[in-house]
Amino acid sequence: MSYYSFFSKVYEMGAKQMCQDCQDFIEKGSKILDLGCGSGIAAKNFQDFFGAEVLGVDVKDNRTVNIPFKIIDGKNLPFGENSFDVTLIAYVLHHCKDPESLLKEAKRVSEKIIIFEDIPEGFLSKLRCKLHQLTFFGGKRGNFNFKTRKEWRKLFERLGLRIMAENWVSTNLDWLDPGKRVLFFLEK
Repeated sequence: MSYYSFFSKVYEMGAKQMCQDCQDFIEKGSKILDLGCGSGIAAKNFQDFFGAEVLGVDVKDNRTVNIPFKIIDGKNLPFGENSFDVTLIAYVLHHCKDPESLLKEAKRVSEKIIIFEDIPEGFLSKLRCKLHQLTFFGGKRGNFNFKTRKEWRKLFERLGLRIMAENWVSTNLDWLDPGKRVLFFLEK
């Protein structure tokens, strides 16, 4: 049983909440790129919730649900400018070697970007990010780029991305997971 299969119910709950959190930012019938889609559970929920055309991309195929999918190299997106209405980047950027380059690519292929990220602010949240870094997929991935909200804001400004909304994210499992999570809604 894979990591994603084992936690599929938790991912499903989180994906439903993410859709609720994004309903002010995504129009029905939008074309959405799920960058770093992992299991595909979030993409499937966005597809159903928004009646969207969704494409999941990732460096490896870990899908547990059937969604349109393409493997990418993690650096370049093989799509033309403004191919998508929205790029969704859910809890992915802290895993990237070069989140700035990936954000440039997301900006190139879509007008809007929605980012969900873990934020290392406060003792418990810093501890949670550190534990995530040590335990993610058996500790095999050593490149983590957890950033504070201030650090993300500076990066977005440098890339010419406007923050249209910045919201704390809450889940039904907050009592179990002390991490802080934030949603950034960005436009070119």
